[in-house]
Amino acid sequence: MARLSFTQHPASVGETYLEHMGMALSFSGALALAAAACLLHALFPFAFERTGSRAVEALYRRMVTHRAKATAAPSDRRAHAGVPNA
Repeated sequence: MARLSFTQHPASVGETYLEHMGMALSFSGALALAAAACLLHALFPFAFERTGSRAVEALYRRMVTHRAKATAAPSDRRAHAGVPNA
């Protein structure tokens, strides 16, 4: 059960637990900043007009790019890491 709780999802996206934590925390920070910009935009419509939508677009691109790398064949990942095929 513990293995499933902490490693199943990270492994499904090609990451270790700590790598996944780092990615999730980086997304969390970016979303928090975007949320603050959106709050300020709500109060002052002239401020941060595209900040929130640009942040969401950038995070989506980052996630899709990372997902594409994670779903590459294992031999492809080894080759990109400089590890010869066995």
